[in-house]
Amino acid sequence: MPQPLKYNKKFDELNEEEKKLFEINKKSIADFVEQSSSISDVNYATRNAHAKTYAAADGTFIIDKSIPEELLPFFDGEKFDLTIRISNANLKINSTEKDIPAYGFAVKVKDENGGLIANFPLVNFPLFPTNSVSHFLKLFTAVNRLYIKKWRGVFSLAAQAVKMIPYFFTLSFVKNSFKLLSKRNDFILSFDYHSVGAYRLGENMIKIKLVPGSVNKKFGRNLKMQDALKSYFQDNSYTAEVFIQFCYNLKDQPINRLNVEWKNSPYIKVGEVIINRRALLDPRDCTNELLSFNPFENKPIFQPVGKIQKLRDEAYKVSLQTRRKINKLLNKHQ
Repeated sequence: MPQPLKYNKKFDELNEEEKKLFEINKKSIADFVEQSSSISDVNYATRNAHAKTYAAADGTFIIDKSIPEELLPFFDGEKFDLTIRISNANLKINSTEKDIPAYGFAVKVKDENGGLIANFPLVNFPLFPTNSVSHFLKLFTAVNRLYIKKWRGVFSLAAQAVKMIPYFFTLSFVKNSFKLLSKRNDFILSFDYHSVGAYRLGENMIKIKLVPGSVNKKFGRNLKMQDALKSYFQDNSYTAEVFIQFCYNLKDQPINRLNVEWKNSPYIKVGEVIINRRALLDPRDCTNELLSFNPFENKPIFQPVGKIQKLRDEAYKVSLQTRRKINKLLNKHQ
């Protein structure tokens, strides 16, 4: 096996323009969250992305017995407890029965005392629509302002969306777009889930992929997603294999080009995620809605890598702090 490429903090560094745009974006995130209860017509402040929680559950990560010896220091137990949040990527909680098939499977890995080891927000589409931090920040800010200012933000959003079009035309992006389109009606647990960006594994860098076992892709098609998941876990457990890929060189496994898939890096199985039947948590418990899956809270050896990933740190913090402040105020007045 070739030697993996070592992590370097330069992969994460933002330039001055990107830092200025990020400050503007953070303000738009706070503004969005402050108005999110009216935007989504709910009685609490929501997240700025993946606002709709379909389900939360307890789970277990069981380490594969044939894991390569060099990986054992990172997986130094037979199993780990998990908290899992299954969500939709939309910023707004729609009341309609049909959501866009953009799903999240966020995993919180804990030690035997319940302490955090790592958060891994996984999604069912393996790529990101741009490699430009500046374009992304401008687009994300325009989207936030559109929800806040309604039609007055349309032209700004359209201008930024046009700049994104060239990034969609990679072979990887087109292939995965058609694949998602063909699976748009499939059950949420039948999808593979991916870390779009890279993460550290010690001094190395990896991507993560979660592949479910036998799940009926037609399950619950006549039900709302929350009801379908509740029905599924009444009688079924869920098992998915967890694989990692190493970064060996930036040509085949680019860190900051997120609109192409990694190639020439074999998948290595490291374990399985299991959610037992009837393991769903109470969706009415506000502590589940306030769960944070910020990957920058991870232990240093599991930190995110890359410029787009770097944006998540402050964005998660701004969103969470604003949500907690607003929700505490709302609770006081109920």
